[in-house]
Amino acid sequence: MKIAVSGKGGVGKTTLSAFLARWFASQGKSVLAIDADPDANLGHALGVRDAGELVPISQMKQLIAERTESVPGSFGGFFKMNPQVDDLPEKVAVPCGNGIRLMVMGGVKKGGTGCVCPESVLLKNLVHHLILRRDEVVVMDMEAGIEHLGRGTSRAVNALIVVVEPGRRSIETALKVEQLAKDIGIDNLYVVGNKIRSDRDAAFLQDQLPGYRFLGFVPYDEAIIEADLAGTVAEDVGEKTRAALTAIAENLKEQQQPS
Repeated sequence: MKIAVSGKGGVGKTTLSAFLARWFASQGKSVLAIDADPDANLGHALGVRDAGELVPISQMKQLIAERTESVPGSFGGFFKMNPQVDDLPEKVAVPCGNGIRLMVMGGVKKGGTGCVCPESVLLKNLVHHLILRRDEVVVMDMEAGIEHLGRGTSRAVNALIVVVEPGRRSIETALKVEQLAKDIGIDNLYVVGNKIRSDRDAAFLQDQLPGYRFLGFVPYDEAIIEADLAGTVAEDVGEKTRAALTAIAENLKEQQQPS
């Protein structure tokens, strides 16, 4: 199964991504967790020691230069558009224990849009390989957009999950992600409501996103908020939170079963 998790910053994408990675690993699956949000901390959420010291692939200048046959730090010029990436999961992924490995993509922060540079070419080719060629569960913690995905990989994405919280900005981000998904042909879009304080919050999200497929709702949990602020693992979540996350994972798996 190939899963991408998106949504506005701070809505709980990383918490859900980490939980899904752990849940599928507990089912005996080999899991590759991908931190594809330049501002995320999936490594912390998975309990990786010194996760903040991990160098993102987008900053591995020598590796990028070797694979794309480009000059480190240069702009323009010629470089390979189809660099070798099939060995990178084994070379750069960090073991997290319990059948999970972590790869930190990083971002390409340059002016303008549609950047075609050695870093972006390497990352997109890598994502293409991870989604189309790897025989394991891949969970990608994305930024608010779906920059790393493209038309070549869209058909192989089993689920694009948008995490939302009760609020207009979160709703607007979900609508933008839906449009981006349609543009590249992703049909399997689901929604998870997070930070739900009451039935009224859940009803608000369902009312604002009519026709969307909700996998479930996660209650507001101080343990998750505090862990997110501290950059640590949210181990002491409440029973209702854990039950809600488990139900979401099971619902997702059920949605992917052949009818």
